[in-house]
Amino acid sequence: MEATVSKRWLLARLYEPEQTIVDCRFTLGKPQAGRESYEQEHIPGAVYLDLELDLSSPVGEHGGRHPLPDPQALATRLSKLGIGNDTRIVAYDDESGMNAARLWWLLRYLGHEQVLILEGGFSAWKADKFPVTDHQPVRVPSTFTANVQPQMLAGVDEVRRVSGQTVEAGADASASTPALPILVDSRANDRYQGQNETMDKKAGHIPGAVNYFWKDTQNADGSFKSADELAEHFAGINKDREIIVYCGSGVTACPNVLALEKAGFKNVRLYAGSWSDWISYEENLVATGEE
Repeated sequence: MEATVSKRWLLARLYEPEQTIVDCRFTLGKPQAGRESYEQEHIPGAVYLDLELDLSSPVGEHGGRHPLPDPQALATRLSKLGIGNDTRIVAYDDESGMNAARLWWLLRYLGHEQVLILEGGFSAWKADKFPVTDHQPVRVPSTFTANVQPQMLAGVDEVRRVSGQTVEAGADASASTPALPILVDSRANDRYQGQNETMDKKAGHIPGAVNYFWKDTQNADGSFKSADELAEHFAGINKDREIIVYCGSGVTACPNVLALEKAGFKNVRLYAGSWSDWISYEENLVATGEE
């Protein structure tokens, strides 16, 4: 199933009963801004899910700045919004798809494959003079049952193992040593190199990780590049290798997961706690500069 849809695709299906549109707008550092924007105007029929209140758990000692939500808690929230296991979900935001991709990943993690991201987000929708409203729909509760897919995740212990033994991204492992996953850092290159860290307490990256900035997977209009373009973008990574993707807190890694899968990579996992979880363990090593 294609992961993204165009504005015109959604316009033609705006009121289909088996579909729920989800507004995921959220601004880091301004936790109320997304909901306020939704209340002012949104795509007709859309419901709202908050990155920190709905799509994350409370912050603890470990787990990063946006720990994964409890699967049952998220399933209950989806049920209250009228989302069931047969519902087709179209998610959008106004942050280049990063929050919508978080919902896309989470739903697939809960075993729900019918989830799509609106290309270009809300601003592009509005710029084309497609309908918007401030009316908040009344939703009839449904039943969403989570079927968690643990194989989509990588934990800190595995990342430690990979980091300590990572070989070059394009290199083949020896016949006697199984190929370890490749760590992909999704942050901007200056943060990866440890030059301009504004979000987390330590600067740098996980040793052995290679850097592919998540926004480089997109066109200027906020749409994802084609499969061929993405395959070229990720040409430095061996397609036969397993990939573990991370970012600062597990959010902007999700567009990179989507892009890697679109490019034809078959085994892509998320380190959900990401850099902010990694540095919460004092014993974990930190690298700076280019690998």
